[in-house]
Amino acid sequence: MVGNVNGQPWRDVDGQLIQAHGGTILGHQGTYYWYGEDRSQSAFVAAGKRVVPFTGVRCYSSSNLRDWHDAGRVLTPASDPEGRLQVTSVVERPKVLFNARTGKFVMWAHFDNQDYTYAGCVVATAEAPTGPFTVHDVLRPNRQESRDMTLVQDGDQAYLCFSSDMNQTLYFAQLTPDYLGLTGFSAKILVDQAREAPTVFHAGDWYFTITSGTTGWRPNPALYSRSRFLFSGQKLIDNPCMGPTAATTYGGQPAAALAIDGRWYLLLDHWQPADLSQSGYSILPIEVTGRDLHVAWTQTPFGGEVNA
Repeated sequence: MVGNVNGQPWRDVDGQLIQAHGGTILGHQGTYYWYGEDRSQSAFVAAGKRVVPFTGVRCYSSSNLRDWHDAGRVLTPASDPEGRLQVTSVVERPKVLFNARTGKFVMWAHFDNQDYTYAGCVVATAEAPTGPFTVHDVLRPNRQESRDMTLVQDGDQAYLCFSSDMNQTLYFAQLTPDYLGLTGFSAKILVDQAREAPTVFHAGDWYFTITSGTTGWRPNPALYSRSRFLFSGQKLIDNPCMGPTAATTYGGQPAAALAIDGRWYLLLDHWQPADLSQSGYSILPIEVTGRDLHVAWTQTPFGGEVNA
């Protein structure tokens, strides 16, 4: 078994750095699949500008959430038949859902150009969890700009939650039944609150959203909001982290909320902007008590609760 610890770069079973930044973990038929940004290639200069290359979205698989096997890059510039994905594209924070109705795996990710002026999404599908994924569309959801985003399943429905209005407001937008498009319904939450990196989950009677402030690569205090309804009444409450490093979310930024065996966990990225390939991860237990929640620091991923 690999002895990965929270807050540090993680390695797969072959000893290679795990490149799954800004991602999520999907459980399917007894196996877990971790998707994220492959940041293994360094920036280069083109036309006098520094370019961070789009290497791809990489997938790892595990049966025990500790030993991760590299399944390779499942989305690359070659995945788009129309050529909209390029090595100079920005593809961030990939999230994947399984659509039981169509039997397909659907990926949404933030899609942009190098100066972040497009602010949209790329949508891709695959027949198997390890891909390959093929680009279905590149779009702005409901013609709105979209930057940091996540996907939310709520019963039979799925939603895109995204930061918009120059990162000032979060939106929920309902996806079509095949998860490939949008119905046109959307709702604002946390208006003019400048929040990004949204993670959303439902525990008990409450919907919780954990978000980051908008300070780029620099960590800041996370805040959580709650409501009995997904689209309305969300109000910023407090920082769920505790202790002397709570003001920096333990040096990390929220990536996803993970449901494992009836418990919720928070996946964090520990960004290293000088060398993104060296960025670390943490997976921390979320303690929900009624309408309140806390995320305590543990050195062992999942707090040691699921690593057998």
